Amino acid sequence: MHKAAIKGVPKKNLLLAFDAFGTLFTPKRPVAAQYGEIARKYKVAVGVSDDEIKNSFGNAFKEESKEHPNYGKKVGMAAPEWWARVITKTFRPFLPAADTPLPHGLVPDLLTRFSTSEGYALYPDVLPLFSQLREMKSRTTGHPDLQRWPWDRTIVGIITNSDDRIPGILSSFGLIVSPRRAGDADLSTQNADVDAAGEEDVSFVVLSYDVGASKPDRAIFDAAKQIGTELFAKVDGAEAEGFEMLYVGDEVEKDVLAAEDAGWGALLVDREGRPREQFTDGRRIVTVAEGNRKFDVVHDLSALGSWRFD
Repeated sequence: MHKAAIKGVPKKNLLLAFDAFGTLFTPKRPVAAQYGEIARKYKVAVGVSDDEIKNSFGNAFKEESKEHPNYGKKVGMAAPEWWARVITKTFRPFLPAADTPLPHGLVPDLLTRFSTSEGYALYPDVLPLFSQLREMKSRTTGHPDLQRWPWDRTIVGIITNSDDRIPGILSSFGLIVSPRRAGDADLSTQNADVDAAGEEDVSFVVLSYDVGASKPDRAIFDAAKQIGTELFAKVDGAEAEGFEMLYVGDEVEKDVLAAEDAGWGALLVDREGRPREQFTDGRRIVTVAEGNRKFDVVHDLSALGSWRFD
């Protein structure tokens, strides 16, 4: 949980990792509505409601996940092919006959939309936070945020249950995303000058697609810690004990509690509107209890600098 900073104590480094979907970005409009929009452009599912498309998509996603786990990677299938099968199964009930093919452009259009900012929107607090981090990394003399941010060096990563579209989606918003990914030994250990000039917004990405394990499994958090350890060692000669770890996500079980169980500090960013009266007297982080667990909650990412590891 969080506590006040202690004056005179040297600053530590921070390994800061975020969930992606629901934490940094969200669909511009409901997924089913966007599926329906593109389908109707191709004269498919005309007169079909978004709710019907949503239900069909859910069934297709579950069926394909069971038949070809981990977005198809477990059976050697590339993620775009896996999603093409989901799209096809989603719209098959609305075709004139079971063997009627989808119009040629429908699948590519949907794959493109949900691989870029065309289908998603960043939450409004995301770019300001990355701008702050970028300026602090550059060690801009006299920058006020250098005084407010309680860590010396910060390395930022992504830990998320997803396929390999995530780096491209984040890049499409203008963020500089390193190609480093868990499971790629060459990329996670090369480049001794990693982040030294503050050029990367995101220094690594850990995907369930690459790790073969999904949150709340500890393995996905341990993979991120290993990369963070290597990166800090390369830029500062820091040992594993020389940095703190903070994970930020929007789900209690999969993000916050799972991260804490893996040895990370954790924050729930509540995009759904936990009662704001809890945030009184200038408090930017509150501690709440659910069941027998307590965890910290923020309403937006600007509050991260107020968090401290107990």
